[in-house]
Amino acid sequence: MSDPTDAELADRYRPRLLSEQAELAASSRATHDDRRPVELDQQSVGRLSRMDALQGQAMAKGLEARRMARGRAIAAALERITVGEFGWCEACGEFIGTRRLDVDPCATRCVACAR
Repeated sequence: MSDPTDAELADRYRPRLLSEQAELAASSRATHDDRRPVELDQQSVGRLSRMDALQGQAMAKGLEARRMARGRAIAAALERITVGEFGWCEACGEFIGTRRLDVDPCATRCVACAR
């Protein structure tokens, strides 16, 4: 079986990457308030409640950092599609394989080089 063409790869993975990119942006907007600074209000928030709020804020910031990293990986994959380098291992130059790309279309290395 021959390797797919750049156009076939683009048709197969671009919509999925764009959809995931849009989902990440929507999730980021939806959780914006969770990442805002926790205000000190001695009247309505006790020490434990403030600690819970700070912990929630830290978790939201961590999740946003992971979203941003995934967003950068998606943008890089979309750029590789544009320039015709998508699906090819950055280390050895061999085709990554559709099974691996189906799992993660942002993959930049074949299974052998990823080990």
